[in-house]
Amino acid sequence: MKCQGFLQQIVRRVSTSRQAGLLFDVDGVLLRGGSVIPAARRAFQKLTDRNNNFLFPVVFVTNAGSCQRHHKAQQLSRLLEVQITPEQVVLSHSPLQMMKNFHDKCVLVSGQGPVGQIANTLGFRNVVTIEQLSEHHPLLDMVDHSRKLKPTSPLKSLPQIQAIILFGEPVRWETNLQLLIDVLLTNGRPGCVYDTHLSAQMPILACNMDLLWMAEAPSPRFGHGMFMLCLESVYKKLTGRDLQYEALLGKPSLVTYQYAEQLLRLQNPNHRLTTVYAVGDNLMTDIYGANLYNRYLAQQQSASITNTKLVAQGTGSPVTMAEEELVSAVQCRSILVRTGVYNPRSPLPSDQNSSITEAVFHGHRDLVLELDLLEPSHVVEDVEDAVDLLLQHEGPLAS
Repeated sequence: MKCQGFLQQIVRRVSTSRQAGLLFDVDGVLLRGGSVIPAARRAFQKLTDRNNNFLFPVVFVTNAGSCQRHHKAQQLSRLLEVQITPEQVVLSHSPLQMMKNFHDKCVLVSGQGPVGQIANTLGFRNVVTIEQLSEHHPLLDMVDHSRKLKPTSPLKSLPQIQAIILFGEPVRWETNLQLLIDVLLTNGRPGCVYDTHLSAQMPILACNMDLLWMAEAPSPRFGHGMFMLCLESVYKKLTGRDLQYEALLGKPSLVTYQYAEQLLRLQNPNHRLTTVYAVGDNLMTDIYGANLYNRYLAQQQSASITNTKLVAQGTGSPVTMAEEELVSAVQCRSILVRTGVYNPRSPLPSDQNSSITEAVFHGHRDLVLELDLLEPSHVVEDVEDAVDLLLQHEGPLAS
């Protein structure tokens, strides 16, 4: 990686064999919409030296997916007043670059922002956007009568869609729901008649399972997980079957934390990464994911054969990183802050069979509800308290 040398320069050398790393969620921890949470700037003053270099390896792990990594790095650098590189940012779609078996397939991409360009950057070479699909099939999008596209002279035909990538919540939900269902029920040929009895469902790669996220509004806003819930409901109503996913990416998926730890280790390869501190505001994504990853690390530590492939239960997705890229940390400690989605007044279900389980568990349908995965290692007021906790646990840093 060409930026590896620069990455190593931004982390001050630590004269001890013990090394910690930090994973920060963004929305609800550092930002509320476009505004910085005051504690965030104070936290980063404590995490950097007089030259503005990080004292520990730091990676920002967000379920945002409507932008490129370098744009998010620029935004965070400007708002937090500290230099952050693209290699310190993990977006919900970042692990897609490892899924090379899909890179040559014709994929339909759904979301907002430059999702076509993002897919190309991640390695996908044959990309179709919802807008392009609608332009080629102007009779499909019929909900908003004022936006009806009039049939024009025939355009160059699109290839058969072979897979779907859900990058994030779209702007026009009704359009995306309609066209995604059209593609799914015609096996990638949306100009054809539905076949609700297809023997196999087209693969779907979904990024960002957040049901809710925290912006400037007093209460959380709908996230991509809410859109996925709508798509799943429509698909099941029409077919009688559950919508299946080839992979669920972004927090709390295991592969996202594996990828993030790889980036932590690249920042300071001369020290073994022992403890990862994951700071977040959402029990169902940040805490669930960090605790799931901690379980996986414990399995790795206890495995008697080094090349044994282990997948922690509850991931909702079988995708993991290649064996040569497996993790080296010993533990992951989850830290919950009170500045975002988390509401201490919301009860947790007492067991999986509880009548309030569905009302309380905001995780994705394919994630297993395990109460121990929703218990943070620490609960603090804000990200500054989280950094204070890290410094207390890891002790003073040597020069």
